[in-house]
Amino acid sequence: MSEFPGVEPTVDRLLQVAVEVFAEHGFRDATVREICARANTNVASVNYYFRSKEALYQQALTFAFQQANRLYPQDAAADATLSAEQRLILFVTHFLKRLLDDKALSLASKMIAREMAEPTHVFDNIIETMIAPQCLLLQEIVGLLAEQADTAVIDRCVLSILGQCLMFKHSRPVIDRLYPHLLGDPKAIQANAQHIAHFSLSALRALRQPTGGASA
Repeated sequence: MSEFPGVEPTVDRLLQVAVEVFAEHGFRDATVREICARANTNVASVNYYFRSKEALYQQALTFAFQQANRLYPQDAAADATLSAEQRLILFVTHFLKRLLDDKALSLASKMIAREMAEPTHVFDNIIETMIAPQCLLLQEIVGLLAEQADTAVIDRCVLSILGQCLMFKHSRPVIDRLYPHLLGDPKAIQANAQHIAHFSLSALRALRQPTGGASA
């Protein structure tokens, strides 16, 4: 069954296998031959559907982000009828759960992590189409919470919130050994998201105070 309705089965299969192979080997060491062998399709199919290994890689990386966005959408956080506080909690909760999903998103997360660590020529396009919209949403929410703060302060706050979430992802081997109870089950992950959101809300509220400092 196709991951995405409307996508041709062969294309869908190639993209899913490409994510797997690129996650394992990286862009440089992955081969079209291996991808097609695992997808049980002819090598010529990559040229037919994607024209090149580079184009397949870009589509596979986009596919990985789309899969993450489909499983953990930020639609609720984008709902302007909710309070900014509610939107921040929703954003952090979905983002952290997405980062820590070791089952449905294990290969997609690994491929994305490889691209972050060793950016390829497609990175700018991924930033523009996949990452920037998420950051802009969080900037909007932070701007509502940190009234009168200038752009630089808002940007720092955005990175601080994302950084708290990413700590759980990229330092997971350390956390698993030092604080295993913090990542033991879905309830623990939810508690982490709540903590990050409320911790950040306290800081953002402080920026509203006259001494909070909205200077760059």
